[in-house]
Amino acid sequence: MPRPQQPVRRSALAGLTPQQILARYPPGRCEPLRVLEVLIELYNTQHTALEKTVSFKTRQERAQFLRRFFRDLKAKAGFSTAPDPRSLRQKHVQAMIKVWQHEGLAPATIQTYLSFLRGLAQWIGKPGLVRSPAFYGMAQVDFQRHENAQYDHSWLAQGVLASAIIEQVRAFDGYVGASLGLILAFGLRRKESVLCRPYAHVQEHETLGPCLRVTGKGGRVRWIPVDSAERHQALRLARQMVVHADAPLGDPAHDLRHNLRRFDYVLKKFGVTHAGLGVTAHGLRHQVLIEHYTALTGVAPPVRTDEAVVDKTVDRAARRTVAELAGHARPRASGAYLGGMHSRKQRS
Repeated sequence: MPRPQQPVRRSALAGLTPQQILARYPPGRCEPLRVLEVLIELYNTQHTALEKTVSFKTRQERAQFLRRFFRDLKAKAGFSTAPDPRSLRQKHVQAMIKVWQHEGLAPATIQTYLSFLRGLAQWIGKPGLVRSPAFYGMAQVDFQRHENAQYDHSWLAQGVLASAIIEQVRAFDGYVGASLGLILAFGLRRKESVLCRPYAHVQEHETLGPCLRVTGKGGRVRWIPVDSAERHQALRLARQMVVHADAPLGDPAHDLRHNLRRFDYVLKKFGVTHAGLGVTAHGLRHQVLIEHYTALTGVAPPVRTDEAVVDKTVDRAARRTVAELAGHARPRASGAYLGGMHSRKQRS
């Protein structure tokens, strides 16, 4: 079992630049995994391509992968020792890709791993080190990702009556049922619904009126108007589950991690999986965003029909609004729910 790495002592590093900190760990004279911990401490909050911080989930997954990557260079890829991270070379990347392919990892997983390695390459001043998947012999059809939804993920499209399932879940577990209700009413993510404080997070917005204040990925805050009977009802049911006005929706007897696991367990129990009913909780979020686009434009989005004709300006504005409702910084992220622009001829 690998020896746990010592955390960086921040008090001893105060006022030093990253370069000065790393200079305290000369290559070849310090354990590679200890140097890696220093790099993670210094840079892991940074986004690979944008001037912003990344979510806690991304930081955790990237750090765990990098630690495993350097251990596996010795354990699986045949290197006698793990290199100092600052000495990472193309041969190390290529060797591990062969290992991943031999292990049968999905191309999308390898693509994610390469993205994590690009981040490390930037940290060590080698931004061009990690190449495209094609450079490593991966066919484009294997690794390409579809940014736009290829089919309608909503419960409605799969013929699943959301209200009936949510009532069944609520009778079994009120917390999970209330979370599903919030997802269906507000288009929240799973974690956002569990963390929602149904009293404290309903606040008066200066222009929108009463809103649910939601803090999403990357700390982005969005305001969702409480402007329908469905949204009022979802909040009312959620409020019945909390023990005091500042409490989050999850079971107070457990922490967030346990409540998220419980959420997944309950949904699986009621068949809310791809293998079961053919839907997931995230499909409720798709449903809300698709219906919002339809209300804004008067037509169904491309993921539901290829027949509609919609003005490009109207389409772009609607997509921007949908992205904001979903809590995404980029308008094009709406394509993950709506599909690409209508393929039929559009009015310009």
